[in-house]
Amino acid sequence: MEKKQILFNKFYKSFNLISLFLILISIILLIFKGLNFGVDFKGGTLIELRVNDSNVLISDVRKSFSNMNLGDVSVKKFGNDKDYVIKIEKKIKTDPNFIDNIEKKLSSSIGENFKIRRVENVGPKVSSELLKSGIIAIGLSLAAMLFYIWIRFEWQFSLGAIAALFHDVILTLGIFSLFSLEINLSIVAAVLTIVGYSMNDTVVIFDRVRENLKKHADIKIFDLTNISINETLSRTIITSITTLLALTSIYFFGGQILKGFSLAMILGVVFGTYSSIYIANPILVQLRVSQRTIIKDEEEKN
Repeated sequence: MEKKQILFNKFYKSFNLISLFLILISIILLIFKGLNFGVDFKGGTLIELRVNDSNVLISDVRKSFSNMNLGDVSVKKFGNDKDYVIKIEKKIKTDPNFIDNIEKKLSSSIGENFKIRRVENVGPKVSSELLKSGIIAIGLSLAAMLFYIWIRFEWQFSLGAIAALFHDVILTLGIFSLFSLEINLSIVAAVLTIVGYSMNDTVVIFDRVRENLKKHADIKIFDLTNISINETLSRTIITSITTLLALTSIYFFGGQILKGFSLAMILGVVFGTYSSIYIANPILVQLRVSQRTIIKDEEEKN
């Protein structure tokens, strides 16, 4: 008995319009609101503080740091009611007694029942270099993926794959901008991983599309993409679900430090699975890829 085909191609236009709208919103957010860069990219000092006194509130911690005249300081809860993360964005010159002075002032204002668990200090020159390196890394990874698809398949497939990658990265960054989530080096690593995951999922479907184009010359690309998606659907679902299970566990149980990274990865897996079906394949349909296209390109390469 032949398996029933899910009509993914029936919704190509509808989902393409939704994707275009979301991309437009994300670009507007990135232009006018921007991203919330962390200490890695803006420079400054980040302090993780644990206060074991239940009588000390976040308002007390904020007041204590504001009285130190350190410039722009942000204090937020970090995972639970005892932990706080303090971001000092003022570019402070290297001072070996900087943290010691903060500890003394905290002791006099909120008591001695606290512990500084972590300190990160990044200078403005290093932070600007890290930002530049992060942008270059993402750009080079996209260019490398484009070259790989162009060599592995045909130029039409390259456009579909790059459009899917652009969609995934822009929407992920758009959500981080919308909710003012911090962008640090771990998020750059997550974005690079998203690029690899999305490309892998797209290549699996493209490979099947290419095989089916050679086998079924009488079937149009509109229906052929749908057949190929259905044939690889079990693999796509299994890979996505198992990856999401691991990432969800990291998000809820991996601690506050890994929340941003795991969230970016979760968004990337969801968007990557979606885009491999509803972004990459509709482009092949629009470009009217056919068996003749495959044979012609193979002849030119040979």
